[in-house]
Amino acid sequence: MRRKLAIVSIAAVAATGGAIAVMQPALAATGCSVKYTVTNQWPGGFGASVEITNTGDALTSWSLGWDFVAGQGIQQMWQAVPTVSGLHVTAKNESYNGAVPSGGKVAFGFNGSWTTANPVPGAFTLNGAACNGGTTTNQAPTVSLTSPAANATFSAPATIGIAANAADADGTVAKVEFYNGSTLLGTDTSAPYSYSWAGVAAGSYTLTAKAYDNMGLSTASTAVPVTVTTGGGNGAPSVALTSPTAGSTFTAPATVALAATASDSDGTVTKVDFYNGTTLLGSDTTAPYTYSWTGVAAGNYTVSAKATDNAGNTTSTSGTAITVTTGGDTGSHVDNPYVGAKGYVNSDWSALAAAEPGGSRVANTSTAIWIDRIAAITGANGAKGVRAHLDAALAQAAGGTPVVIEFVIYDLPNRDCAALASNGELKVSENGLARYKTEFIDPIAAIMSDSKYSSLRIVNVVEDDSLPNLVTNLGLANCAEANSSGAYVQGIQYALNKLHKNNIYNYLDIGHHAWLGWDSNLGPAVTLMANTVKGTTAGFNSVDGFISNTANYSALTEPYFTITTQVGGQSIRQSKWVDWNQYVDELSFTQGFRNALITAGFPSTLGMLIDTSRNGWGGTARPAGPSTSTDVNTFVNGSRIDRRIHAGNWCNQSGAGLGERPRATPATGIDAYVWIKPPGESDGSSTAIANSDGKGFDRMCDPTYTGNSLNGNNLTGALPNSPLSGAWFSGQFQQLMTNAYPAL
Repeated sequence: MRRKLAIVSIAAVAATGGAIAVMQPALAATGCSVKYTVTNQWPGGFGASVEITNTGDALTSWSLGWDFVAGQGIQQMWQAVPTVSGLHVTAKNESYNGAVPSGGKVAFGFNGSWTTANPVPGAFTLNGAACNGGTTTNQAPTVSLTSPAANATFSAPATIGIAANAADADGTVAKVEFYNGSTLLGTDTSAPYSYSWAGVAAGSYTLTAKAYDNMGLSTASTAVPVTVTTGGGNGAPSVALTSPTAGSTFTAPATVALAATASDSDGTVTKVDFYNGTTLLGSDTTAPYTYSWTGVAAGNYTVSAKATDNAGNTTSTSGTAITVTTGGDTGSHVDNPYVGAKGYVNSDWSALAAAEPGGSRVANTSTAIWIDRIAAITGANGAKGVRAHLDAALAQAAGGTPVVIEFVIYDLPNRDCAALASNGELKVSENGLARYKTEFIDPIAAIMSDSKYSSLRIVNVVEDDSLPNLVTNLGLANCAEANSSGAYVQGIQYALNKLHKNNIYNYLDIGHHAWLGWDSNLGPAVTLMANTVKGTTAGFNSVDGFISNTANYSALTEPYFTITTQVGGQSIRQSKWVDWNQYVDELSFTQGFRNALITAGFPSTLGMLIDTSRNGWGGTARPAGPSTSTDVNTFVNGSRIDRRIHAGNWCNQSGAGLGERPRATPATGIDAYVWIKPPGESDGSSTAIANSDGKGFDRMCDPTYTGNSLNGNNLTGALPNSPLSGAWFSGQFQQLMTNAYPAL
């Protein structure tokens, strides 16, 4: 609407001496104080949180500015939108958090990078005005390893003096910890910070120091490699521990048979000593070298062997971890929870499977429990809740063998943001992240942390499909909101922090090869996952590994071609099926992804899982050998055992079969093959079906659907479904049995 012009009378002009008094509108007063906290710091990276207190008039939008002074950078920000120009950073509000009342607060966080130093900013502006209410900062301490020098060499048995410098600009250094790899060697609480590591055997080691300030913030130093040799003289003997194998479990009071092979190329082996940690158990002077360790109490032990030759040279094996239980009570964290353990059988699913013709052949197979909504924690619609399943697992452990029980933790706000059938109950815009923490994760963590269950090995598959969606699907509104709000990253970090316990094992999802197998996806996915995990309290130690193919259909291995196969002078990567992907199956993808994660900083002990519940692809449609065609597309389509129309199709695929049964250590770097998706359960519905089981409608589940840009072709392979009916379960289950590979 156009404004009317004001009419000023001549009398008014005369009364003011000819001057017209114009009233200026009052400007909103801007005032603020800022709390800037470096929450965690590691070589080259850090996490930070920023809290703004509005000490001025109410705001409808805000923009906080500051300058980095040491070349730091922003990698990822949540609950604010960053703009970076040189060293200047501007963080602007998201669409949902711009309004801040007078006296109110608003917060955001980010992950950043640094090189030589990471000082906190000295000043902030809010909407262009300097913050006049003061700035509170907390910065992680600085730490550097001053001794030994990188690549220093020592002679075994070595004493290595480790020293570090540490300082905290805004408080005091509370302690400095010294590590070999991820193993804590010792702690010093006062400067000069040092530790003497004595009796070090020959080998290669990686030393670091980690400083903590009085607020609990920590920084790790750059790792320093050192080598301990067997010294001069003739060559040292060789030795290998042949028994027990890593991960072996015994029942107390145990008798553990130790055995080793040893030889010396330029002399003789005079003896082999057997150790538990640094404690000598016994010696043997003649081959075969053995020792019987009897009466061993419950606990976790690291056994090794040391060979000595006639010149006094020695060589020790690396430690082999074993566990002695009191009827299954480990109470400790092992490298691979599946080794020496049996899988929990969910009676809810087992009863359905056993009722099917031939179902008894698989009804006692371990499957995961999906905690996919708040109601599932206590149990809903006749199914057991978390505590009831754990109680049942305890009963199954009565024989003394440890039991692995698997849960899928799956209820992030804006869950599975690129799909419909698996959308969840929580929304970012409806305070979903806070509800996720307090109503979902906290109750689960409280139950799993009950000491009653300390003998169980609890495996959590944490929020499948979440982080992969932040790599490939940010063009979708729900995914963009999950990213900009930090809901996925913060939610997963919160879950890992709460669920990181001795007998709990956390595995994050990496999608599958037809999702992240391209170079443009795999690299960013590794970076996002590394930054997310590094931002937890325990850092890389908060996860035990990653899982691929969760509830999916990708073939474990394609037997008739590999990524290097050439057909008619063309690479199979040029085929429409492979589509320039770097991988053709799940095993090669999972092993390749694992190598990339280790390169990004994860420990070399990282384990991987592959869901093989529905990727068998047996039956009459399975090719018996490679195609003889010289056309690359014809060859691949005739040779591939995965019979879907497109490798990205996912909903209730026709022709799929049961895959490899769950088993431990099936391949290099793989902790286990697992059945995470209980066979026979539906992915979603082809029509909207009212239910409280979280089964949503998605056109991708409709066999008449002709496809879209996300799935390439049509979905004629998808089964029509009414997923709540027993008849549908029976049809799906029977198909999986018929097409099982290996055949049942």
